[in-house]
Amino acid sequence: MTRTRPARRRRMRERQLAAEESRVIVPVVVPDAAAAAAFAFSNSLSSSESPPDEEVSAVPELFSFGLQRGSHSYGVQPLGNMFLNASNCNVRNVGLGSLQVLPDVLLLDIFGYLGSKDLGRLALVSKAFYVFAHQDSLWRTVVLENFTGELAFKGCWKSTFLASSLVPGFTGASHVPLKVTDFYSDYIFQSWLCASLEIKDEWLSTDNIERREAPSVEEFIRDFEELNKPVLLTGVLKSWPAVKKWDRPYLLNKAGDCAFTAGPINLKLNDYFAYADSVKEERPLYIFDSKFGEKAPQLAADYDIPVYFREDLFSILGNDRPDFRWLIAGPARSGSSFHIDPNSTSAWNAVVRGSKKWLLYPPEVVPPGVHPSPDGADVASPVSITEWFMNYYGVTQQRKEKPVECICREGEVVFVPRGWWHIVINLEDSIAVTQNYVSRRNLLNVLEFLNRPNSKELVSGTMDRVNLYEKFRSKYEQLFPGSIESLQQQAEARKLQNQKACMWDTITDVKTGGFKFAFS
Repeated sequence: MTRTRPARRRRMRERQLAAEESRVIVPVVVPDAAAAAAFAFSNSLSSSESPPDEEVSAVPELFSFGLQRGSHSYGVQPLGNMFLNASNCNVRNVGLGSLQVLPDVLLLDIFGYLGSKDLGRLALVSKAFYVFAHQDSLWRTVVLENFTGELAFKGCWKSTFLASSLVPGFTGASHVPLKVTDFYSDYIFQSWLCASLEIKDEWLSTDNIERREAPSVEEFIRDFEELNKPVLLTGVLKSWPAVKKWDRPYLLNKAGDCAFTAGPINLKLNDYFAYADSVKEERPLYIFDSKFGEKAPQLAADYDIPVYFREDLFSILGNDRPDFRWLIAGPARSGSSFHIDPNSTSAWNAVVRGSKKWLLYPPEVVPPGVHPSPDGADVASPVSITEWFMNYYGVTQQRKEKPVECICREGEVVFVPRGWWHIVINLEDSIAVTQNYVSRRNLLNVLEFLNRPNSKELVSGTMDRVNLYEKFRSKYEQLFPGSIESLQQQAEARKLQNQKACMWDTITDVKTGGFKFAFS
């Protein structure tokens, strides 16, 4: 069965492919110290380092990954282990024949266009094709592209497919993977590794965000919003019924049959919880629904906007405003990769259940491993959040520009200023509510963003990307005449004041009180 993809999905897949092609393969856990040394050698063949000594007394710290599962379901091993094989044979290359010259990421992308019958036939060609054709990401695509509203997840996507209505009358057993010996692939192994890796303590040890216990609105504006600085707020959700009520039985009672957006499908909440309880994949589906208030009004009634964020100027557009609030729910390891919030808005994110690890970078600092396009319309980053932490978190500790980090727990709120890069990973089953907003402190930035020449590619959350600027500005000026000009004058005054301060710094040594000269 051949499937076609919409243009938008093809563009998204092209960006994902670019990220996958740049995937950094790192040394991983292998059976013993000698194997670890062999794998390290295989990853350094292109360097000038010498091969490791034959006798290795201990596994280097580089290989001290903790795993939640012991071995790859299909027996795939990292490429370095091939050096321990006396025959030096890789079943991958033998079974692929002439296709062995193609990288694994490209092969999987090609196979991603195949339907279930073709994948089944492909698995019969050779051991190598068997491994490729059973990659769970391929069967996930098959299931989700043919999704009809019901999902009974069976632990892996191949078994889910066999048990679904897509295979009418099938009464056989669930899929049982066959172990293939001497199959070596760093790319396929690392995908499994990212799904099996424990969240490391060192990823959680830094917590350097400023925390405030229920500050006044004036303090929040002065110390954080005007400075465009993140903060973690505590003690501000005490009045929320959601904090007391939102356990699983309550949510299933109020919204169990509601279909919430989870990746490319709308999934009933009871089906999603069943999926989340048994999923073991690199990029778990997670609920991120902008219409939850309409689908489940009781959930929207269980919280109110914290007092710091109630000036939301986009609200003057009524139903024409861009998407602005989301229900977020997901298992451990789900979350969002590095991104900047839409339309130059600021945001708040309140954790109702569970906990989340946050890393944030200011607008002028691009996070390691992240590659935005020049116009800002596209971002290439590692395939999964776990992969980013595994390959790049250590880099953040070595760079001069350190990220702002924190763990946000139940009843706490993170303020995300406009333009800040951030990545979020759920440390456990988590539920949160988030909203984006525009206040007077951010109005000029939003108007500038909406009026950019390529706004059609940049603006999101609305069907009318082209006219959003005119709609918003004209409505605002109608309600608040002269306000924009006043804000512009204030901004110019602050800019001039900052320039004077910088000029004085060039001639005055603030440490000694003396004078200095600056040459360019």
